[in-house]
Amino acid sequence: MSHSPDKPETNAAPATGMPRRDLLKVLGAAPAAALIGGAAVAAPAAHAEAPLSAAAAADAEPYQPRALSQREYRLLTVLSDLIIPADERTGSATDAAVPQCVDDFLTIRGARLRDQIRGGFLWLNIQARQQFGHDFADCAVAQQKRLLDRIAWPDRATREDANGAAFFTDLRNLVVNAFYSSKMGVKDLRYLGNHPVAEWRGCPPNVLARLNVNYPDSFAYDRDLREKNAARIAAEPK
Repeated sequence: MSHSPDKPETNAAPATGMPRRDLLKVLGAAPAAALIGGAAVAAPAAHAEAPLSAAAAADAEPYQPRALSQREYRLLTVLSDLIIPADERTGSATDAAVPQCVDDFLTIRGARLRDQIRGGFLWLNIQARQQFGHDFADCAVAQQKRLLDRIAWPDRATREDANGAAFFTDLRNLVVNAFYSSKMGVKDLRYLGNHPVAEWRGCPPNVLARLNVNYPDSFAYDRDLREKNAARIAAEPK
């Protein structure tokens, strides 16, 4: 997906395309505080919430981001497809309109989470320029993956990368939640929903075998007891 870069803004900070006032605001938000030695960011409570369904955003072409700038939105698009690429079963995150959904969610969720994500974008671009000489979205895919490998596993991240890892965890949660709330994502889960059954006899044997799970003997005993009680009640005179 190609996007034109943002138009230069008055009083913009060098190499960021962002007004200095906004840049200072983002730098003060976690996890961008890593740039000035801040503490690692705690994951926000929004992780338990799924973003709004991406299905409603699928028909919006071209999408105009509201929470993010065009430049940030392009970076979100690149990262989304690195997190959920297309495979033989399903399309990519952008095929499911995930970037639109995430941007919309950031608009609704409020400034704190939005500034955390924007701060993470800034951190990622600075790291990419220092290491490869380009913004992250303009780096080769191998270079992008090399940088993300530093922050994709929080437990393995260095102390210097701790805030970057916290940011990426936040973003990955948003992307995954958006994808699996979309029609494409639900189909990929192969979830059939609830089906009424006349009698519950436990999990089917073929599923138990696939999961390598066996019901304890107590389950069988309880089932036999229920069947005996049901037969006794049915035999009682009305």
